[in-house]
Amino acid sequence: MMETKLLSEEKTVNYKIFTEVFSPLPEIGEILEESESLEEARNKLFEYMKELEWEIRTGRKVFKNEIDRWLSLTAINVFLNIISKDNEKLAGFSTLEYLWKAYKGDEDALKEIREGFIEEFKHIFLAISGKADYSLGFLGERLLEEGIKFIDFSKLKGRDAGIARSNFLDKVYDIMREYISRYPSGLDKRVILKRKKNKETLKEFFGITEEEWFNYKWQFKNVLRGLKGVEILKELRKNTNFKISDDDLEIIEKAVKNGIPFGLTPYYLHLFDFENPYVEDLAVRRQVIPPEWYVEKMIEHKEDRDTAFDFMGEHDTSPIDLITRRYVTIAIIKPYESCPQICVYCQRNWMVQDFDVKAFKGWDKVEKALDWFAEHESMMEILITGGDPFSLNDKAIEKILNRISEMNHVVGVRFGTRTIVTAPMRITDELAELLGSFEKRIMISTHVESCYEITPEVKDAVEKLNKNKIYVYNQHVFHRYVSRRFENVALRIALKKVGIIPYYTFYPKGKMEHKDYLVPIARLAQEVKEEARLLPGSFRTDEPIFNVPRMGKNHLRAWQDRELIAIKPDGGRVYLMHPWEKGIYPTKLYTYKDVPIKEYLDSLKEIGENVEEYRTIWYYY
Repeated sequence: MMETKLLSEEKTVNYKIFTEVFSPLPEIGEILEESESLEEARNKLFEYMKELEWEIRTGRKVFKNEIDRWLSLTAINVFLNIISKDNEKLAGFSTLEYLWKAYKGDEDALKEIREGFIEEFKHIFLAISGKADYSLGFLGERLLEEGIKFIDFSKLKGRDAGIARSNFLDKVYDIMREYISRYPSGLDKRVILKRKKNKETLKEFFGITEEEWFNYKWQFKNVLRGLKGVEILKELRKNTNFKISDDDLEIIEKAVKNGIPFGLTPYYLHLFDFENPYVEDLAVRRQVIPPEWYVEKMIEHKEDRDTAFDFMGEHDTSPIDLITRRYVTIAIIKPYESCPQICVYCQRNWMVQDFDVKAFKGWDKVEKALDWFAEHESMMEILITGGDPFSLNDKAIEKILNRISEMNHVVGVRFGTRTIVTAPMRITDELAELLGSFEKRIMISTHVESCYEITPEVKDAVEKLNKNKIYVYNQHVFHRYVSRRFENVALRIALKKVGIIPYYTFYPKGKMEHKDYLVPIARLAQEVKEEARLLPGSFRTDEPIFNVPRMGKNHLRAWQDRELIAIKPDGGRVYLMHPWEKGIYPTKLYTYKDVPIKEYLDSLKEIGENVEEYRTIWYYY
């Protein structure tokens, strides 16, 4: 291996950092150095990896434990996938070419490569060599730091074994509890008291009574939207203890002036921490206050928003106006194309309008869409979503349900609504009883993003529905501002307390305008395996999901669901997604470029997270 290269001083530093990555497996560097062509490097690396794999499988290469052996074999397969020629065609570029050229000191290649790329291969090579220390895990490290020794329980028997195991698990729980305590719930007495003061502040500001506050019609009528909403936020800041930065106000104002929907219910506003923003209420504020990148991208595509941001390809899966169909026995109807509150990361931001009467698409279109369902006996379930269908009044909801009740082939109806979180007073006794009286089975899907959103009001709303035999399921969007260690565990516990059932945990739609909200797929896989797994099974009934455009939900459980086929120069992984249809009938696979793990970890570091606690993320492929 050559020790020096004829490069500028800056590039020499980069080159040194780059080549240090190969220290666990210097043979790979030697192959890259000696190969005269890309194909020669590819063939020699393949031969080297297969020989190494056979050494492992025949027991000639010894590891500290079985976990390191398993990880080594897994990483070998990942590396072979990355240098595969057919995968290069699918990815549209060659990761190996960057490795080969950069190792030979090519300045153009070194200019393009980022730290994320270097970190990816550092960890792949550590894993292959058996030096990753993955088996210890971050909880294992914490236990060792606190002087808790690991016990070989296989050497203990009977009650002694049971007591030792129980004592050890108590220590694990103590660490788990420490993490969970970082995320206060809206059910905590301290938070309830703080929000009671916020509510009184807002009632005085708006000049309303308690009865008006709990009237959903007042909440809907007074949604903070448009320039008027910006002015209200400014007045609140001026005349109360409510804090919001100039930057946030400017970006909201820029959004609404450019026709980007913004909506915030007074109820949801009272969930903000008025005096200490972006600490405990980080997830809450980021629900509605858009980052600059998002606004700039929405403005850039102002004229073609409905196609540029239609990540799921709903234009191509709509057989008739208001309907989206991606599955055999269920389809979506969207009668109302707005919500009382607009979520920044909404997958349908391309169609969402301001919260007013224009968002209702008219009975003519709605009835034609319902006719379509009546004509298609394959439709066992109808998902009524939008926008938020609970933006409609009770009579409109009843009219839609009465039409569906005539369809004998429809077994159930599902409503997709976030009013349970953004305006829980919308779930009146009358609405709950109306839904409960419907002869077909009704369920509700909602989006609770953090335990900070779970409040006594949410609990009351869910209880009204439960009393009418209607169950509420949560579809959590695992975006960047709710993805810290044990943050989703804290959410699952809060959901359980109020009777909401974890249903899906979604990888955010990989849309360019949502860059600031994206997480690596590896982080979602890590959360499911390392944090959620510590909870009882009934707390973690959710499925990790990636939505494939035009095709729909794809599980993120195991290798059957995805393949890592390339790594971009910025460190972003490229996955080949295997849609749900693949074992049923012929279908095409889908290629997706993920957010770089290094970029994600840097964003966590900026908000005070210890990124060492996430170190096993690199080994979730």
